[in-house]
Amino acid sequence: MGEKDKSSILLESGTNEIEIMEFTIDGNLYGINVAKVLEIMLSAPVKEMPHTHPAVEGIFKPREVVLTVVNLPQYLGSSSETHEKDLFIVTSFNQMNIAFRVHTVVGISRISWVDIQKPDKTVSGGEEGVATGIAQCDGKLVTILDFEEIVARIAPETSIQIKEIDAMGPRSRDKRPIVIAEDSSLLSKMIHEALVKAGYSNLKMFTNGLDMWEFLKGAKESGDLFDKVALIITDIEMPQMDGHRLTKLVKEDGILKELPLIIFSSLITEEMYVKGRQLGADEQLSKPEIGRLVSVMDRLLAKRVPNPASVSV
Repeated sequence: MGEKDKSSILLESGTNEIEIMEFTIDGNLYGINVAKVLEIMLSAPVKEMPHTHPAVEGIFKPREVVLTVVNLPQYLGSSSETHEKDLFIVTSFNQMNIAFRVHTVVGISRISWVDIQKPDKTVSGGEEGVATGIAQCDGKLVTILDFEEIVARIAPETSIQIKEIDAMGPRSRDKRPIVIAEDSSLLSKMIHEALVKAGYSNLKMFTNGLDMWEFLKGAKESGDLFDKVALIITDIEMPQMDGHRLTKLVKEDGILKELPLIIFSSLITEEMYVKGRQLGADEQLSKPEIGRLVSVMDRLLAKRVPNPASVSV
């Protein structure tokens, strides 16, 4: 990465904006965070693999890397029929590279997370839908898909694993309050279950950074911030306010900055790590490393003076 690229990345940190790549499936408009996209390719023949999810077409090898191909139209309930002019969106997140078949790619829009609304249960398919938000780009409504959740449902073994917590052995119970911002309902449940299993029983979950920010401001103004919050964990991609904006606000506040803050995201690439570090994040971890998250929580909280009444065996 050149110095000019680094400067550009730093200047954009914490602006609460997102670049969305728009694409279509059967004429319907969808979006993906550009930060997840490696490249767009013409579709190619795919080698089928046995015993896979119905939406997994198989694998192909463009150059030296073998990629799994997910038929996104089929996963979303459209036709599984493929066409010569289909495209592959090659993505990188959760330390994996996956190609998603789509019909066309429209372009890229830059918008604020404030303008992205969480869909209601009717649109998203209930509590566990695959739409992370609805955005309006150039007068058109775009459904932003939750690709993390899609992959977690197709291949649960690639997502958060409770066995990582089991491998840590017996642990003490810790009642110090942990606040967590995570918009995916599925991943939120997984994180909550894993942290409770690890001994952290006092968890408060938020579906976006804005709700957490309002809670933090209220706790500070009431004078009992450190009784209500011992540590912050935040995703990056969230409607209303993303994790980078939340981190910037917390670490620029004279009181809130004392709280340890961990960014736990599928997007911890080299570029994203630079952003988080400049914004003041204490640690940045890539999903789905839940065991490593617990170890980092242990270390950061050990640096703080514990409340004896909050920790028990």
